[in-house]
Amino acid sequence: MKKGSPVQSHNNKPTIQEELGVKLMTARHPVIKKLKKECPTSIHGDKFWSSSYLLMDYLNDNPPKKNAKILEIGCGWGLTAIYCSKTFGCDVTGVDADPDVFPYLQAHAGLNEVYIKPLVKTFDQLDVKTLSEYDLIIGGDICFWDSLNNTLFNLFKRAKKAGVSKAIIADPQRQPFVDLCARLDKDFSHEVWDWELPEPTPANGDILIIDFDRS
Repeated sequence: MKKGSPVQSHNNKPTIQEELGVKLMTARHPVIKKLKKECPTSIHGDKFWSSSYLLMDYLNDNPPKKNAKILEIGCGWGLTAIYCSKTFGCDVTGVDADPDVFPYLQAHAGLNEVYIKPLVKTFDQLDVKTLSEYDLIIGGDICFWDSLNNTLFNLFKRAKKAGVSKAIIADPQRQPFVDLCARLDKDFSHEVWDWELPEPTPANGDILIIDFDRS
């Protein structure tokens, strides 16, 4: 089966698609239609965002260790979390400030026969004790407000103190994210990669890799 091809259709319109081995319900799927009526989301948790596909493609080339404990911050519907669990056998937690995103996440986790632990917290509520439970932090499209620059910078400081090994963050080059990357030089060992995914779902942007072990 080709990546991105429909695995279920109705009247020639797919209601389930497959992206990099993960099954996704389209907006036409009855489960998504029902959830959007019952669980309207806030903080932009209303769809899969393109940076998730960049993260998946990067991790396909640079896989985490099997059984790694991963925290997806600002997880939304949890596409990358599901990918890491399904593809690499990782123990994944999805954290988001909006509790209404989790019915969407759990519906997709069930469709893909994986379990993602839900955690309702803001970035500021992720303290050193909580972060110390994880090896890797991932996130996509999470630096869209200027205020999130400081919020994420401080989160990275706590992650370093907590013993997290690495953070991998993808973004479509929004200015708050670009500014965040620029201020990391003095405090963290990091790289920023310009990443493009032409198919199955076209996406492009930057991927920030912070190596806390070397910082």
